[in-house]
Order: sequence, then C-alpha cells, then structure tokens
Amino acid sequence: MNSLFKALNDETRRQIVELLKEKDMNAGEIADRFNISKPSISHHLDILKRADLIISEKKGQFVEYSLNTSILEDLLNWILTLKK
Repeated sequence: MNSLFKALNDETRRQIVELLKEKDMNAGEIADRFNISKPSISHHLDILKRADLIISEKKGQFVEYSLNTSILEDLLNWILTLKK
C-alpha cells in the first residue's frame, strides 16, 4: 500500500493516471502531453507499474499502458473501511 500512496503523491503521476482513465496509451503518446523528457516519463511509468496502478502490454513495437482498475477498487474499499 505504501508504494501506491508514493506513486499517487506526485502530480505528474496523477496526471498520467487521469490520461489513462480516458484511454490506453503508449509512452510516446503520454510523453507528448507533458513538457518533460521521455526518460522522466518512463521513470514515472515505472513507479506507477511497481505500485500496480498501471499495466503494460507489448503491442507490436510499442508498449501500451492501461489503468489497473482492480487496485483502485481495492484502495477505495480500504478507504471506505476507515469510516466505520
């Protein structure tokens, strides 16, 4: 759970999650939306992957990223238990 909160603690990573909420994208498409280097985007994607927030799948010459909705459901369920 700590890696999940660490991943979401960064504005760029939260913006990447927002982008992937709309549609699956490859790293180049994601990088085009930001004014930072592609290696920096790769670093953010790696942190999101290690936190299980995103899933990657090789499609041809590209790696496509998508949200891992099951981890988000787990997080929401855990948060809801806190209010009891």
